[in-house]
Amino acid sequence: MDASAQKHENIFTIYLVRHSEKDFSSNSYDPPLTKCGEQRSAFLDNFLKDVAIEAIYCTDHDRTKKTALPTAQSKELEIQEYSASDLECFSEVLIDRKQDALVIGHSYTTGVLAGLLIEEDIGDIDLDIYDRIYQVVFYKKCGRLHLLHSSFVCTD
Repeated sequence: MDASAQKHENIFTIYLVRHSEKDFSSNSYDPPLTKCGEQRSAFLDNFLKDVAIEAIYCTDHDRTKKTALPTAQSKELEIQEYSASDLECFSEVLIDRKQDALVIGHSYTTGVLAGLLIEEDIGDIDLDIYDRIYQVVFYKKCGRLHLLHSSFVCTD
């Protein structure tokens, strides 16, 4: 086995992001993104422009899908759905697949899933926080968390 294949097998990175800003005025169970949310989603795509992503996952909500869409389109990847109700199982799937991946979630799933990946207790994200990017780098089956903050500023 050559070094690049061995490296790929042993090292992979998962990025976890909360969906972009949602429109609270829609009075909907599944509200759309605001204009700022759409801009943040495009910013995320630009942030990940030079990052290898093999898979994109999100929940079955319009706001998560729309957050993932710009990156999925630019990387020519299909968005795959996961269930927010079984994060423990989904964390095991992510580790077993060993893929560089982007996971779009919610205030109540993103930090929790990052914690499951590194076997630490990380709670929910406050409802007004959208700028966190959790980067979990795996070497063999051990994950290391890096908490990044996006520099996005809404122009709307």
